[in-house]
Amino acid sequence: MATLLYRLGRGSMRRRRLVAAIWLVVLVGLGLAAATLRGPTASNFTMPGTESQRAQDLLAEQFPAASGATGTIAVKAPAPGQLGTPQGQAVVKELTQEAATLPGVVGAVDPFTVQALSPDGRYALIQVQFAEGADKVTDAQRDAYEKVGTAAEARGWQVAPGGEVLNTEPEVGSTEAIGVAIAAIVLVVTFGSLVAAGMTMLNALIGVGVGMAGLFALSDVVELTSTAPILALMLGLAVGIDYSLFITSRYRQNLLDGLPRDEAVGRAVGTAGSAVLFAGATVVIALAGLAVVNIPFLTVMGLAAAGTVTIAVLVALTLQPALLGFAGRRVLPRKLRAAAGQAGADATAEGGDATGAGAGTEDRSAFGFRWARLVTRFRLPVILVGLVGLGVLALPTPDMRLALPDAGTAPAGSPARVSNDLISEGFGPGFTGRLAVVVAGDDQQATAAAVPQVTALVQRTENVLAVAPPQFSPDGRTALLGVVPKTGPTDPATETLVDDIRGAVGGIQGADVLLTGVTAIGIDVSEKLSAALPIYLLLVVGLSVLLLMLVFRSLLVPVKAALGFLLTVAATFGLTVAVFQQGRLADLVGLDTPGPLISFLPILLIGILFGLAMDYEVFLVSRMREDFVHGDTARQATINGMGHGARVVTAAALIMIAVFGGFVFMDDPVIKSMGFALAVGVAIDAFVVRMTIVPAVMSLLGDKAWWLPRWLDRALPNVDVEGEGLRAHLADKEPARA
Repeated sequence: MATLLYRLGRGSMRRRRLVAAIWLVVLVGLGLAAATLRGPTASNFTMPGTESQRAQDLLAEQFPAASGATGTIAVKAPAPGQLGTPQGQAVVKELTQEAATLPGVVGAVDPFTVQALSPDGRYALIQVQFAEGADKVTDAQRDAYEKVGTAAEARGWQVAPGGEVLNTEPEVGSTEAIGVAIAAIVLVVTFGSLVAAGMTMLNALIGVGVGMAGLFALSDVVELTSTAPILALMLGLAVGIDYSLFITSRYRQNLLDGLPRDEAVGRAVGTAGSAVLFAGATVVIALAGLAVVNIPFLTVMGLAAAGTVTIAVLVALTLQPALLGFAGRRVLPRKLRAAAGQAGADATAEGGDATGAGAGTEDRSAFGFRWARLVTRFRLPVILVGLVGLGVLALPTPDMRLALPDAGTAPAGSPARVSNDLISEGFGPGFTGRLAVVVAGDDQQATAAAVPQVTALVQRTENVLAVAPPQFSPDGRTALLGVVPKTGPTDPATETLVDDIRGAVGGIQGADVLLTGVTAIGIDVSEKLSAALPIYLLLVVGLSVLLLMLVFRSLLVPVKAALGFLLTVAATFGLTVAVFQQGRLADLVGLDTPGPLISFLPILLIGILFGLAMDYEVFLVSRMREDFVHGDTARQATINGMGHGARVVTAAALIMIAVFGGFVFMDDPVIKSMGFALAVGVAIDAFVVRMTIVPAVMSLLGDKAWWLPRWLDRALPNVDVEGEGLRAHLADKEPARA
């Protein structure tokens, strides 16, 4: 593998103009395709096979007039009892008429007709029905809806439009640019060269541009959830910068070792590029593995992110060598360029040492070497402190609660949040998360006979506030009953209510009784994800352990990597629960209202963090393996691997933290929690697990870390990620001149 990548790197560098032109054409072509073919993103979560989804599908079939998006306009009079006066009734009727005539609206329900009035005569709810689903409501229609009631507000009334119609795609703006700017600063400090930093950032941005353009070009034929592009952008930026950083760092070291430019590029891609390839493979495996959960929106999110990571790997292995060819020795600080040139001249005069003339000139007093010697010397206390510290961070994890987001956790001051709070204030929290019971019989008589039974059973269920009169489909075979809980949609009591209702109506004869609604869908999502999580974890960790066994030719190193990852996940979950669910230090991340975590966050976080954790594992341990294979003792190889990789891994981790952290400043609480969890997870994994616990454990294991049964050693193909075969291939050759 290293030899193949070596040839790819040299070829890309020598034909750099052609390679750069090809990627430019791909970027422009996909950009034009994205501009012309881009389709809308979806904000709904479909769950095939669940009771709540079957009920939703049945409603769309039997009640086509109600299949579009819905809105709820909360109205508050200036004083209690005012809705009972002729003037108050006139205001509400005007609002109802105004809502009914909005573009895209098929009708609005007068609250006096359905008695959607609070007992104190101050609050009213106007139900609005749109013709199209929330994903197809235009921005102009949504803006017109949000402006309903301007005249009434001028007279002292409070009008708050809300409902699913306000669900929109999160916008990527200036807050995310903060992370990119911090990443650029880290690159400049790491390299000491604007050329190296700018070239690395340019390479990553081109990769992200290609990946995102390709994703949006496919959005017309593949339904994307609103969070899928954000996740793809997050990961594409982070790994794109990191992978380019790894290769550029090795290229710079090769120049300082006296290698000509094309040889330096070839060896950088052959060694660091091998680590990039296998690290990228673990990320792709983890993300593509989300398909085993068999939840469409999660599968699309995983495959979209996996696609951008794949593009990032391809760009790093082909375009990066081409850009390095254009940059030459300018990737080095000015004070080192002359030394690199002289080292190259000395190597040529001495016959072109294929291993690098200046290999022995490295600074072993650098922080990475000093840290590695300290960690390996006090390995047992380091391991103990690391395990105890991560265990403390993981303590809140068992208290984790999962649910789909609702308007109650929307940013304070947003239209959805204002409407939600006004409804809760006037009617109680249960009105913000009403449930729906669907009764479907074989014929009209069966349905008519079942509805009274269902109504009576639901009314007797604890925590039910009210049951609305049934609505029948045109053929009379399907009935819809609205159920109002006493508690809010994410309250544990409401979750219990859903289970109680399903248990109570399960014995009804002659008709199918299905429960749906926001809370019911959220429970079904959580249950399906919980059932799939062990299978997913086994698949992802198992495949990746096999891949790492192939890379490192060891049994203990992959197992250690997997156990370290489990520590990272537990601590990350603990911190995320503490901040976003329990509200500790919530002000620091701009969180208005703590609440349950989004249902798919655990499985998504596991998939992404595992892939990213393996990035650092492969980069650090592959260098340890490289030095061990070339004759160093196990302890010295561990110190060398840390010494060479600590600076780069530190920079890579800071870049990922900055990119992910930039998304914490978004208003959307789902994106905010994802960005926080990923940033915290990378910080814990890179600095605590990979750069502290891993070298301590490697030092403790010694030579046993690289043990592999002979039969397994013979069975596994040699991918040569550490470049042993590449060095043998180059041993009898002089490096070509740049």
